[in-house]
Amino acid sequence: MHKTEDILAAKQFIMDKITGQPKIGMILGSGLGPLADEIENAVTIPYNEIPHFAKSGAIGHANELVIGQLKGKTVVAMKGRFHYYEGFTLDEVTFPVRVMKALGVNNLLITNACGAVNTSFKPGDLMLITDHINLVGTNPLIGPNNDELGTRFPDVSQVYNQELRHIAQEVAEAQGMTLQQGVYAWWSGPTYETPAEIRMIRILGADAVGMSTVPEALVAVHSGMKVLGISCLTNMACGILDQPLSHDEVIEVAAQVKEKFIQLVKETVGKI
Repeated sequence: MHKTEDILAAKQFIMDKITGQPKIGMILGSGLGPLADEIENAVTIPYNEIPHFAKSGAIGHANELVIGQLKGKTVVAMKGRFHYYEGFTLDEVTFPVRVMKALGVNNLLITNACGAVNTSFKPGDLMLITDHINLVGTNPLIGPNNDELGTRFPDVSQVYNQELRHIAQEVAEAQGMTLQQGVYAWWSGPTYETPAEIRMIRILGADAVGMSTVPEALVAVHSGMKVLGISCLTNMACGILDQPLSHDEVIEVAAQVKEKFIQLVKETVGKI
């Protein structure tokens, strides 16, 4: 569990470099970093400068915290995230969420690129996460609980906030965009799933599968934050189409829908 003094050290380091208090946090997934370039009057801080932050080596991740204005709101964005499959502990993966909360963030937008399990979805669709299934067999809250940060047994009946989802849906409708909705399954990676595993995941009730988001969402809820999760469906999951999967395809499709995605998130931030 995260130590209060570590969180406060990171918070103070960031506060010394910025003016204003961010109220909205964003975690930007594979290929979606360009959204951070839309932030105005931005202060950019490399992760490796921030006390107790890890450093991501994932392809398509820039390893920077960007703080500034987006649609008139003060935001803090993670341009690149940490993944469990990289060998980070779940404490390291979720530490930035604790720091965001300490900075004053109470609404967290989490994005990712992932595979579609629901065969009625198609690559390039955006999906609003309504719920998740944790298939990794561990939890970021395992260990002694720090009561200063949250309760021992948090309620997760509504991890992905209904009010924020409603705002995102309204924005999508106004933009003439079809926004899918569904359940996200967390897979540890770094291998993609086998066809048999995808059949299992579909039977369990998931619509998409990816290698992130769930740890950050759980820690955000533990911290008392409202969470909005949006997935960019970059490919059909293994076994649906008779073709191998590649990370190049993930990055390529994420780039194709980048503008649509950026507009959705920007306008949603403006209405929160």
